[in-house]
Amino acid sequence: MIRVLLAEDQIMVRQGLKVMIESEPGIKITGEADDGKSAIKLCEQQAFDLVILDIRMPVMDGIEAARIMRERWPSLKILMLTTFDDDQYVMDSLKIGVNGYMLKNGDTESLIRSIKSALSGGLSIEDHVAAKVMPALLNQQSSPQKADESLTPRERSILKCIGEGLNNQEISTRLGLSVGTVKNNTSHILDKLDLRDRTQLAIYAIRHHLV
Repeated sequence: MIRVLLAEDQIMVRQGLKVMIESEPGIKITGEADDGKSAIKLCEQQAFDLVILDIRMPVMDGIEAARIMRERWPSLKILMLTTFDDDQYVMDSLKIGVNGYMLKNGDTESLIRSIKSALSGGLSIEDHVAAKVMPALLNQQSSPQKADESLTPRERSILKCIGEGLNNQEISTRLGLSVGTVKNNTSHILDKLDLRDRTQLAIYAIRHHLV
């Protein structure tokens, strides 16, 4: 059973999301919160596989909560949820290292897809949100930077796939490698580039024009 914590301050929205999420067998909302501070307290009391955080909440917003969760529970998967497809929200979330960015007006299928992608190590961003934020990531550099020359051709290929949001199984299928090989190479890439997680790898790939 996949244990999910859902943090959303609007009760009706939270109830609707709960129904959508639990329509998928094997996924259960085992914790609910109406602000970021309460969500962190729940994480201290019980284990979750995934946290879904609304970006705008009272007491503590989703971005601050995600920042604290990422520091205290590095392996916890985090999806951000909002009605505002603002570039800066996406940028702030990605810099923290969240696993995806969802809009509240998405359908059940896209929500479940994002949950599964996050749990399998992928990076999920709604298509039209990605179309806005990717140019913003590129524009952060005054000129294209060259990717680290210590990366092998295989590592560059894997890094490119990560930049496209693929999970380990999808990379394995595309490149004809075992999932174990993909995982090992990803760890080597993280060490070489001195980066923390797959989100930072994806941003690196985009900034260095590998995608």
